[in-house]
Amino acid sequence: MNSLLRIPYTFAGFVTEGLVRVVPAGKSKFRRGLSARRGLVERYSQWGSASRNPTRPLVWFHAPSVGEGLQALPVVELLRARRPDIQIAYTFYSPSAEQFARTVRADFSDFLPFDTFAHAASIISAIRPNALVFSKLDIWPALTERAAASGVAVGVISATLPESSGRRGPFARALLGDAYRAIDRLGAIDAQDAERLREQGARADRISVTGDTRYDQVWARAQRPTSALVESLRSSRPTLVAGSTWPADEEHLLPAWLRIREKIPDARLVIAPHETNDAHLKSIESWARASVLTLARLDAPSAARADVILIDRYGILGDLYALADVAYVGGGFHAAGLHSVLEPAAFGAPVLFGPRHERSRDAAKLIHDGGGAMIKGAVDLAIRLADWLGSSAARDSAGSFARSIVENGLGAAERSYDLVTTLLSLRERAPDVSAGGT
Repeated sequence: MNSLLRIPYTFAGFVTEGLVRVVPAGKSKFRRGLSARRGLVERYSQWGSASRNPTRPLVWFHAPSVGEGLQALPVVELLRARRPDIQIAYTFYSPSAEQFARTVRADFSDFLPFDTFAHAASIISAIRPNALVFSKLDIWPALTERAAASGVAVGVISATLPESSGRRGPFARALLGDAYRAIDRLGAIDAQDAERLREQGARADRISVTGDTRYDQVWARAQRPTSALVESLRSSRPTLVAGSTWPADEEHLLPAWLRIREKIPDARLVIAPHETNDAHLKSIESWARASVLTLARLDAPSAARADVILIDRYGILGDLYALADVAYVGGGFHAAGLHSVLEPAAFGAPVLFGPRHERSRDAAKLIHDGGGAMIKGAVDLAIRLADWLGSSAARDSAGSFARSIVENGLGAAERSYDLVTTLLSLRERAPDVSAGGT
């Protein structure tokens, strides 16, 4: 790290650590993220003392949130299946990833401490990894530099650096340049990402294009037998599955749906809001009552017969896309940006989304290949839904294009697995964790 930035960066770490100690626990994401980090370094030490087997290599995956975790998951599963001798640690940053992390089946799983050199030295010493693998782009300078200095092989899978990323600015380059230069193997999503990562400081001879493991992840999910819950909701009625919707999406989606019902009276809506707080769910229920539509929540006995099925839980949307004749993915009318369009595409459903999709290369592919479309408002959405829900030929054609995009992206998990095993071969002996950090 640039020596001029080391002092303010270290000071910022002290501030965040002070917040961990004094901010009371609460339900907000901010407070959950702080309270979960109390005693965190000690939890690493306890696991390292009780469960770390020094005769087995340890691969440590870091994925800040759920999206990055889904990218790491196919590689974790390949390691589990092919290398039972390996121990796996899995860390995350956001409280929203805590529940997902429990499904990864890692030997150790917990939050990542805030990025200070002292924390990095302590947790590396505690769990003694042979390789540290970042998923996508969450490169932490203190952790990366301390790991490399301790003899830990460092890699990145599904690496991306968008054209518009703030990490490409001069300040970020000064902060992250040494960390990028310390990376042993970097698997970029595409050639453009590879070039931008090289400009950021990564060594050209350590970069390869390995692709995006999300394609493998969503494809594997779509190929699994559907759950009993999904089967219980199947219907011959034309079905739109609207996933991860925000109120800004629903402002266009719900009026458009009433227009569709006038043209296709048996059309059915399955809607999974991004936020399932009570007020949001009740607003959708009120809309359905005022529109004379039958609505049932997911577990209601009448759900399969309802005009609107309201999803009031997390973690099952990826499976529910199996019900979709057409999918709408939320976030395109919201500042957070578009959510994943690959999950419905893997099931062969044409995908609709709002205009704020500039950060999604998958959305651009869907538009280009005819497997999806951007809509500007309720009228536009109603026209497109009428085309695809009203014509099985048009719907099947668009859905086939959507599925082909996913199929054409397969193979990144295998290439990323090879990258990780290469990292292990670079560090045949246990890392030197005796060196301290400042």
